[in-house]
Amino acid sequence: MSFPHDLVRLEVAWCRTYDALAVSRPAGNTALRRRLLVLSARLWWHPFWTGPGRMPAARLELRRRARAATARR
Repeated sequence: MSFPHDLVRLEVAWCRTYDALAVSRPAGNTALRRRLLVLSARLWWHPFWTGPGRMPAARLELRRRARAATARR
């Protein structure tokens, strides 16, 4: 499945923010939590998801690709 570049960038940003929150006592905890909420809303309501057959397997595939991209960096 092909995903729009902006959607992939959002998911990568979500993964990085989530990982930053997962460390013990992260700096800027409140800002990271707010960013995660904003990114979550943008991901959920992205226009890509309005097409037929694009949930939930597509969401899982997007998450898998973003995690792979995050691991490479």
